[in-house]
Amino acid sequence: MFRNQEDEIYFFKEVKPFIIGRINFFSQVKQFTCEKPNAGIRKQMDFVCALIDKLEQQKIRNLEFFQYTKYSSTSLDHIYFVRGKDKLEFPVDSLHYCTDPEFSTSHDNLAAQVISYDLLSNYYQFELKSLRIQNENIAVKEISPAILNGLSWTASKTDLVELLYALHSSGAIRNGQAELSKMAEVCATLFDLKLNNFYKTYAEIKNREKDTTKFLDQLKTSLEKRIDLDNAK
Repeated sequence: MFRNQEDEIYFFKEVKPFIIGRINFFSQVKQFTCEKPNAGIRKQMDFVCALIDKLEQQKIRNLEFFQYTKYSSTSLDHIYFVRGKDKLEFPVDSLHYCTDPEFSTSHDNLAAQVISYDLLSNYYQFELKSLRIQNENIAVKEISPAILNGLSWTASKTDLVELLYALHSSGAIRNGQAELSKMAEVCATLFDLKLNNFYKTYAEIKNREKDTTKFLDQLKTSLEKRIDLDNAK
């Protein structure tokens, strides 16, 4: 079947695990799709986390071989990936004894498990990330009552940062103990915008050659005009 031992090692170390590893991966994905709970996001996240833990336990049980494979070691290839090496003094994958001895070695199945581990780990991590994003979006909707819908900040973002720092400096919110970052986050959620690096914006405000409090002065003038108009009615 093989011209030499090098060909045999290559087949059982690279070719067969490449195929079997992907078969195992797609089989596990199919099982995951069927067993994934239809309950809330939190339960789905717990389900995926449990599968990730199970994968890690499998890795720990065969850590030495996982490391051997990951580091592309070759010193034991003549034992791991050559047929007929059953009487070994180190742990052997138990499934090996249920396979055709003419088409398996002591560790080709474990090599396939390493491949499926990598594929499944990435798949589960992606699923978990997607669920976390969904969970965060739900949380945002829960803390954003319908009464806030349609509110938008139509002045400039710089004006909003100026107002934020004025409120913080005046002690109007939590006696000045509120965190600026939290205040900025609340405004971003309230007005559905991104303030990005508001610290840099504040630095630009400080460096204005004139009208340092331009927006606040405008607010004062606008309010005074409105009061005058209302009093004149």
